[in-house]
Amino acid sequence: MFEKIKNLLTSSAQHENESGANSGSMRVRVATAVILLEVAHADEDYSPKENARILRILKKSFDLENEEVSELLKVSEEERKGSIDIWHFTNIINKHFNDEEKYRVVENIWQIIYADGRLDKYEDHIVHKLSSLLHVPHKRMIEAKLKHIRTN
Repeated sequence: MFEKIKNLLTSSAQHENESGANSGSMRVRVATAVILLEVAHADEDYSPKENARILRILKKSFDLENEEVSELLKVSEEERKGSIDIWHFTNIINKHFNDEEKYRVVENIWQIIYADGRLDKYEDHIVHKLSSLLHVPHKRMIEAKLKHIRTN
């Protein structure tokens, strides 16, 4: 299964170059997962609650089975560790997501941040950085934060 996903990544990148890709493509899934993982690792404490929240978000967002989500996370963690910056991943999302889909990514980021019940200064920094890279206005980022706080 791991090899299958790696092959999909390679073929998806080639296909993207040839004909464009939809928001359900493997590259977009990996980019989204990498961003969520980066947020979870921002405070140097990747908790089981954060992991469970990421699994739930990815499963719901991309309509995946448990095994598919687990494999997506493995591939995405490998991509995250091998990357020198986060821009590459936000760029993929910017190319394939509309403004509302990017706003939902920011909403999901707040879910990861508050999975442990608190906002760390490093998490605060990364949500601002990611929102900027995703071209989500500051006002909308704060709106997503307040929405999360009110409903949880």
